[in-house]
Amino acid sequence: MENKKSLLFVFWVIAIILGVVLYKQFDFENLKFEKPALAIIYLVVFVFSVYYLVKNSKK
Repeated sequence: MENKKSLLFVFWVIAIILGVVLYKQFDFENLKFEKPALAIIYLVVFVFSVYYLVKNSKK
């Protein structure tokens, strides 16, 4: 049980950091990312971490 809590904490930290990074990299005037290839990787990991958090919150 303790291992599961620490894993959830790690995914919370990852989701928060990647959310902030994606927000900072997005150019709202041109509606584009500064580095699109890196933004795709960040987005995939961000979506996976949020999915994992939502999936485990139901239990």
